[in-house]
Amino acid sequence: MSVTRRRLLARAGAVAVLGATSTLGLAARASAVLTASTGSVRLELPRPTGPRPIGVTELHLVDRTRRGPWWAGEAAAEFRELMVSIWYPADHTTAEDGPPASYMRAGAATVFGAGAAKILQVDQGAVDWAGFAIHARVGVPVASRAGRLPVVLYSPGMYNERTLDTTAVEELASHGYAVITIDPVHEAHAVEFPDGRVIEPAPGLNTIETGVDRSKAALEVRVADIPFVLDQLAVLARGGNPDAGKRPLPRGLGQALNLTRTGMFGHSLGGMTTAEAMRVDRRIRAGANLDGPLGYDWTDPEQLLPVARTGLDRPFLHMGAWLAVPSGRLPHTHAYSPSWRSMWRNSTGWKRDLWTEAAEHNSFTDYQTVLPGLAARITLPQGLLTRMTGTVDPARFTASRRAYLTAFFDQHLRGRHQPLLDGPSPLHPDVRFIG
Repeated sequence: MSVTRRRLLARAGAVAVLGATSTLGLAARASAVLTASTGSVRLELPRPTGPRPIGVTELHLVDRTRRGPWWAGEAAAEFRELMVSIWYPADHTTAEDGPPASYMRAGAATVFGAGAAKILQVDQGAVDWAGFAIHARVGVPVASRAGRLPVVLYSPGMYNERTLDTTAVEELASHGYAVITIDPVHEAHAVEFPDGRVIEPAPGLNTIETGVDRSKAALEVRVADIPFVLDQLAVLARGGNPDAGKRPLPRGLGQALNLTRTGMFGHSLGGMTTAEAMRVDRRIRAGANLDGPLGYDWTDPEQLLPVARTGLDRPFLHMGAWLAVPSGRLPHTHAYSPSWRSMWRNSTGWKRDLWTEAAEHNSFTDYQTVLPGLAARITLPQGLLTRMTGTVDPARFTASRRAYLTAFFDQHLRGRHQPLLDGPSPLHPDVRFIG
């Protein structure tokens, strides 16, 4: 796949972070309303299927042992800052006490909305990106009877925000996980800090001459972020407050984290980050890669990530769609992808490779439900829906993707055997087992 096409996919995929449909059980339907005040479209995310309500809080983290990435311009002289969110099962008795969480902060939504309007070819403000609520409540106490929670980290695709897969994140939290979503600051379209600063992509990243070098630069920063985040979660688990502003934390959050059972998943560059972070930090016990290459170039066997050459001795799940090659397209599986094949051969841990023929790269994000919801209310560019999310049924595949991720972490972080991972299921006809 060319560098240009990959960047276009990544940028267009960012629109996915803000969309939605609503669900009832495992079925989903597009849900969009026109807001009375602005006339813009407001979307609703799929409802999680787990038994627990959800809480969410955010942390502003500052790594005083590292500076900003060299390509961040003046910001490179500043300490590395991150914004992360922690999603968790909330206490039933107090779950409604907190305010509904928004998909993203208003300042970030304004910046993001300007770019999204160009991709969707609509007026800025046609979609109310910051105006709809999700299913979590802000700052409510952790479920008192949930026990110690397995921890799962999430890393989005290149240029994307930590909100990219709230659909899967809320699903995991509703089933008893603490999920930590991490913004790639200076790379994402818009990251808003508590003081109102909105950080956009550093121009230096886009001036790096080749796509291979650009991927290496972004990945190096992301992989270094992960051990730092895990260290800060350890501070939290010991009773400390790692937030730079010492903002109040939800009751019971720190003592609920079980960092001995930590997993990670990510989409695209986030999948690359997941694999490499597992290579350098053994605290991550299981990982899932959603359609991300395991090489700095999608098809060049000479540009493999270190982890593709060494493999992993811990559980790893691959989920893929299509791989662009000069002659056309091939399934993005370990049978055709040089980087996935190398990783597969060199890994000694549990592994699965799941392929969905009717999906596309951004089917593994919230975009799979965003575009149908938007298309029901506004006119989108011809062919955009198919190019971005394929022809797979949106509700059915969203349910499948959430089911396989939850089953994977249930089996490898909780030690509960999941028959869903043993072979094809009639409940998920779009998903094919490659190995």
